[in-house]
Amino acid sequence: MSLLLSRSTQETHFHFGSWGLCTSTLQGGPQITSRVVLLHLCKTKRPEVIASRNQVRIIVFIASSFRVKKSKVKKKKKKRKKEDNNNLLKLRSKLDSRVASQLFVEHKHKLTYCEVPKVGCSNWKRIIFILQAGLEVEASEIEHDHIHQTSLIKRLAAYPPPVQEEFLNNYTKVMFTRHPLERLVSAYRDKLLHSEPYYSTTVANEIRAMFRKNKNSSEKVSFQEFVSFIIAKPMNTLDIHWKPMFLLCDPCNIHYDILGKYETLGLDSEHVLKAIGAPESLQYPSLKRYGSEKRTYGDITLEYLRQLSSEQIEKIKKLYEMDFLLFNYTMKYEDYFSLKS
Repeated sequence: MSLLLSRSTQETHFHFGSWGLCTSTLQGGPQITSRVVLLHLCKTKRPEVIASRNQVRIIVFIASSFRVKKSKVKKKKKKRKKEDNNNLLKLRSKLDSRVASQLFVEHKHKLTYCEVPKVGCSNWKRIIFILQAGLEVEASEIEHDHIHQTSLIKRLAAYPPPVQEEFLNNYTKVMFTRHPLERLVSAYRDKLLHSEPYYSTTVANEIRAMFRKNKNSSEKVSFQEFVSFIIAKPMNTLDIHWKPMFLLCDPCNIHYDILGKYETLGLDSEHVLKAIGAPESLQYPSLKRYGSEKRTYGDITLEYLRQLSSEQIEKIKKLYEMDFLLFNYTMKYEDYFSLKS
């Protein structure tokens, strides 16, 4: 059973690796006071309330492939479970090397963490570094550049496939997600508006060459140009900072034990640290690389979305469609999108 935290909406979501009954308690986790949401990732289509007991709403996300007649459910249940397990084993054995490169392992506390850029990953690397090194320091003391260059933090890809499988089976697997459109805007602000050598030169020059008549123009890349650049590329070739989250972490093959959200990052991180038995003194930091700037939340995101054409909006929605479905995000900018469509 996996825990998906979402305290901002006063919900506690449970994600089960397979269909089954939902219990009302989880050892080491928060109390269930409002909703229990049963998710079957990668087959999500629409929510359907199936029960309501003791003020706990149980919601199942029904997969179209599992819509069978009620009279056949009991007969097919055991067979379906066996087939699902066999399929998962086959998929797991083919773990993409790009996905393995996104996963970091911390052995002392048996943690596997999937790096999703623009979802607090630098601070999580600080945490992993401290845990692996056995340091007694605050995470805020670890410099940004050091944490992305150290060899102490190991990627899953550094190990042979049998060892990767062992870690995935026995370590606590953690992934954090963020509203796809906020993450997109955050990536643009962080990578294209600042003077990072690779993004502000190499990537920016490629974008200028694609969309400007004056190829030698040095004016900063606009958000419109940035989005046009992204939607013109094959999804699998996108930079990790704006590649869809489901491609980075492959939740269809890897059943994460804890799915946290950026919207409740501090509280969810606190639960992860408790779940893996980290020192009580260790806390997730609230560091931001460009501390003088406002974080990319709804108002800033909407400001940038207003710069896009209707066609760009539809293509961006399509690009991140699976992220919206799999991680239970809604288009909270629907008023704006409805006006543009």
